[in-house]
Parts: sequence; C-alpha cells; structure tokens
Amino acid sequence: MNVYAFITPIILALVIFEVLYCSFAKKNYYNFQDTIANLATAIGNQCVNLVVAVVVFKLYGWIYEHYRFFTIDFNWLWAIVLIIAIDFLFYWFHRLGHEINVLWAAHMPHHSSEEMNLAVGLRASVTQRIFSFFFYWPLPLLGFSPEMIYAMTAFHLLGGFWHHTRVIPKLGWFEKWFNTPSHHRVHHGVQTKYLDKNYGELLIIWDKMFGTFQEEEEEVLYGVTSPVSSWNPLDIYFQTWKALIKDAKDAPYFIDKIKIWFMPLGWRPRGLKPYEGIGIGVNPEDQVKFETKPFHKSKVYLFIHLVLGLGFMYLTINTKNELSVLDRSLFSGLIFLMIISWSGILSAKKWALPLEVFRLLGMAAGIVIILDNKYGFNFLSYLTLSTVLLAAISIIYAGLNFRRTSLV
Repeated sequence: MNVYAFITPIILALVIFEVLYCSFAKKNYYNFQDTIANLATAIGNQCVNLVVAVVVFKLYGWIYEHYRFFTIDFNWLWAIVLIIAIDFLFYWFHRLGHEINVLWAAHMPHHSSEEMNLAVGLRASVTQRIFSFFFYWPLPLLGFSPEMIYAMTAFHLLGGFWHHTRVIPKLGWFEKWFNTPSHHRVHHGVQTKYLDKNYGELLIIWDKMFGTFQEEEEEVLYGVTSPVSSWNPLDIYFQTWKALIKDAKDAPYFIDKIKIWFMPLGWRPRGLKPYEGIGIGVNPEDQVKFETKPFHKSKVYLFIHLVLGLGFMYLTINTKNELSVLDRSLFSGLIFLMIISWSGILSAKKWALPLEVFRLLGMAAGIVIILDNKYGFNFLSYLTLSTVLLAAISIIYAGLNFRRTSLV
C-alpha cells in the first residue's frame, strides 16, 4: 500500500474542514495569499521528494541488505518501537535544524509563514527531506526494512501535521506526554522565550528530558526573525541558502567559507559585520505581517487553478502511470513555473501574465502531446478538447484581468 496516497486525502480533508470552520466561526486564522503560498511550496516539494525518496529508498535497501544487525519482522509491537525510534531521531534532527546553519537553511521555509493553521503544516522545503531521510540511516542498520521505515515515517508525518492549528486549545493531561497544538504553537513562535523550543513531533517527553520544553503562555507570534516578505516559492525555499552563500563568498578567510555551513545560527565569518536580526516584538500589535495587492479578480482564478494544479502534480508524481523520467522532469518544471506564476499574481507583478500564459500553453501541450503518445488519446478526444478549451478560457481571463491590482 502507498501510505502517502492514503494520508494525502486525510490531510487535504482536514485543511478544508478547518477552513470551513474558521469561516463559519469568523476566526481570522487564514490569509488567502499565505494559504496559496503554503500549498504552492507543498506542490513543488512533492515533485522533488519523488526523486529523493527513490534515491534514499535504494540507499536504505543497500544498508539493510548488506549491513543490518538483525532481521525484524513487521508486527504491531515492532511498529510501535519503530515509531518511537523515528520520533527520537526526529527530535535531534529537528533540534539540530534550529542550531546549525546548513540544516536551518533546509528547515526555515516551514517556519516562514506568519500565520498558524493546518495549511502551514503543508508549507515545505525542497531540501529538508534530503537531510531528514539520511538522518534515519541507523534504522535499516538495526534491521528495519526500507518498507517499514517508509510506512512509519508517513504516519509520523501525519501525527505531526495536526499540531499546526490555533483552533484546538490545551488538552489537559495529554500535554504531559504528547506533543499538541499548544506545544507546537510555541515552537513556531518568534518571541525570545519561545525560540528554539518544543522540537518533539509525537512525544513531548524528549523536550522535557533534554531541556527544550516551554509551556504556551502569552499569545504566540509566528514567523522567523528575518521575514521572507515574499509569496515566491523560490524566495521561501532559498532565502537562508542565499544568505549563507553570500557570507561564504564574502568571507576573507578560506576556513570561514567552510565553517559557516556548520556553525550556529547568527555566526558570521571574521571580517563581516555581526548578524542583526529584525526585532518583531512580543505583542501581536507589534507585528506587521507581509501583505500585497493581487491582480484584479484573481482569487477565484487561483482557487480553480490550485485544484487543477494538485491534479497535475498527482499525474506527475504517480509512479503507477507510464510517464518516463523525461516526462516527469518536464512536468515538474512546468509545475515550478506554475507556482512561481501564482506568486506573481498574488503580488501583481508585471512578469506574472506572460509567465502564466507560457505555463498554461506548456501544460496544455504536455497533457495533449505526452498523454496522447502514452495512452493513445485522439487529438479530438474529450481530454484534448477540454484541455485546450480550459487553457484558452484561462488565458483570456488572465489577459482581461491581470493588468491592474485588486482594490482590496
């Protein structure tokens, strides 16, 4: 069973349920632009994760086949042991992700949202999975098969997703042992007392054992101390990477060009000015959240194309279809153009309209030509005609409306 295929509908259903609840309860926990950015980063991340998962799966298989200490058969007892082991290793990976520059560069995108809701749980980095999967290499060495690890990490991911909410209050006795939304709100906080706390994913006991626990007290402010201030997934993915590369390039001493990647956050090479974070304050009214004016009548358009984009992503990453590596690579490239285009629409950038037209034509051509070649669709089939019609309507709509900003 593809566990990720099983949990994905659950995650999407939870997001939709929370959006509807917040709408009816008039809780201002969702920002449309931030939500689109969250889902856009998740879509891009899935395309990269497909490659990473294949490579790491093969590496785990090699370790398991040649170097395992034991052979562990799957049963519920060993599943519990494995999930606890994953949670323990994740605690240390997560903690180091806040303490070492190169790991923080990979992890920072997840913290860059200034909101807290289930959609933020989908805000993802395209580089973190590389480090996290390699961090679990002791597990196949002990005798857990790659299939077991793959399945349990998926459930571990689901177990950490529901923490990203402001809807659920404190949960009494449950808080003593397990990570909860209250504990995880603290983890995403930018107040000094909340920084670098509550790293656990399922269990909070690791934080209590190793001195990183903090109770939720005053209202939490969310984000990072150096805000990205952009909806562009490339800015979200690579802001910290670009800063580290610049520091490495500007460092006068060669050894500092190497050291900077493995030093604590805030460390600067000799000869460069000390790092100065952006003070956000400790009260909600002190935080000025990033906002932009989108193109006129873009909300409905973006919502429709978000749904279509999720379908295109599934087509791209679904390993059961007959797409070649080249096909998937081309589709992945178009997906990245799509999510970058969305960010331009959200900020009314001049380049957004030509990019949107280009990616619409590219996706339509890809669906018609590649799927016709793979599955023998007729160029006068319903798929072809509906794809061309949808692309034409989208281009006309964008051309008529994406030349001026929205009034709200």
